[in-house]
Amino acid sequence: MSTSAPRVEEYVEGGLSKETNWWGAFVIGLAGTILVTGVTSPALIGLGSAALPNFAFWALSGWLLCMFLAEMAAMLPNRTGGAPAYASFAFQERLPRASGHINGVTSWMYWLGWFPVVAVNMLLTGAYLPTLFGFKDSTRTVHLLASTQPVSLFTVVVGVVLSLALFAVAFLGIRFGAVAATILGLLTMVPLTLLAVLPFFRPSTMHLHNVFPFRLGDGTGFFAGHSLFLYLQFSALFTWNVIAMEAAACYIGECRNPHRDAPIAMNLEGGYGVFIYTLLPFSVLAVLGAGAVKADPLALFAGFAGQVVHIAAIDKIVTVTLLVALALSSLNAIMGCARSLYQMSLDGQAPRILSHVNRNNVPDVAMGLNVALTFVLILFGAPATIYVFSNVGYVGSFVPVLLGYYFLRRWHPAMARPYRLPEWMKYLALALAGLYFVVWAVGIPSCAIKGCVAGGGTAFLGGLAVVAAYFPLSWWRRMEDRRRAAGPRPRPPAPRVPVPAAAVTLPGAAE
Repeated sequence: MSTSAPRVEEYVEGGLSKETNWWGAFVIGLAGTILVTGVTSPALIGLGSAALPNFAFWALSGWLLCMFLAEMAAMLPNRTGGAPAYASFAFQERLPRASGHINGVTSWMYWLGWFPVVAVNMLLTGAYLPTLFGFKDSTRTVHLLASTQPVSLFTVVVGVVLSLALFAVAFLGIRFGAVAATILGLLTMVPLTLLAVLPFFRPSTMHLHNVFPFRLGDGTGFFAGHSLFLYLQFSALFTWNVIAMEAAACYIGECRNPHRDAPIAMNLEGGYGVFIYTLLPFSVLAVLGAGAVKADPLALFAGFAGQVVHIAAIDKIVTVTLLVALALSSLNAIMGCARSLYQMSLDGQAPRILSHVNRNNVPDVAMGLNVALTFVLILFGAPATIYVFSNVGYVGSFVPVLLGYYFLRRWHPAMARPYRLPEWMKYLALALAGLYFVVWAVGIPSCAIKGCVAGGGTAFLGGLAVVAAYFPLSWWRRMEDRRRAAGPRPRPPAPRVPVPAAAVTLPGAAE
């Protein structure tokens, strides 16, 4: 086993402005945790109280992912784009020809996982607004294809207008985006946190027989014969939502002190994610029971709040909170995965235009692409169908990242790690890579093909087609580079920064 640093001791840096810190990364990354508002209803309806251990399990896996990303982000502090930006570094020495494609495929799949979030949120926003203002959406519906669900013209207009408004916020730079995210995050997470804990201060509102013993939605036990396959199917839904707390990693490369900020932001994000994804669904089910959850999934949180907080118009307050949550989630979906495309372009696996930045030094073309494609996805009309389409990329993108973490620890243990996890955790990273691969290879297809999502099979195939589109894009970039190399004024390569070879360990860090 080699104990030396890799021969390739440099990497392409992102070059975006370092104008935020751990707080900015944390609050923008709350967009992942906020997805609890969308997954709680379908998970409780489909799995009953058996969903609660599943929430806890997948949330803990998300925290582990955050810790692994924190170590890698501190090692490669000038990369941008989050998890996929770290995937290929481990393979540069031993698989030099393949490492570029590992980087490209991982970044492309991650982008596919995140950009559809905006369309899902706009569809939900179009459903919540009539409830908030007390009117019936009677506008005519439109279809993209005969197989898609109808979507109202009102929802389309709302989606377009709000997406453009959020793009304007993202266009103004990371500092402005962090301020906006702080406001949106506090307006969302403070009420949701209070809702999660208040029932414990009013025990009369909780009915533990709604929770214990853990049972499936059909009344059978947690370990019923068909339960394992059902959990595997629902793993597609859980992974798309629950592990999205990793989104904070997209902004570590724009922190002023990534060595310090990476472990703070990622561990705080992971810990808070476990708290909210475990406690909030528990409180909702304990207070309302499965019957009330099934009766009106859209009004779930409003009904829950009405039981634990006796305030006039609490349903309106909760609806506003949910709308703000959707806005923050959409802001991150526009900003975060655009940085992945940007870094992918700098690395040479995507068209050069995606590495363009505006005067605020943010990737405006990549963000604009996310917004433009959102307008198309809105016309699909069904959030669950978009979940399947998106997760074909999302959960699979973490497999190369976690494998890379394991191999970096195995092949290059002496490399500098300003934040270092215990050595045995490399085996947890390997196990987590295997688990996510099973979800990607078995869980998502079974959910799509077995019909737990209407139109899931078509969405799954569509997701695979988008993943495969990486290869012609990569070919296009190679042709573009060859044309430039043949010209009189080739563009200089992207700046590279050295990776130190000496090991550094934070005081008190576990060995």
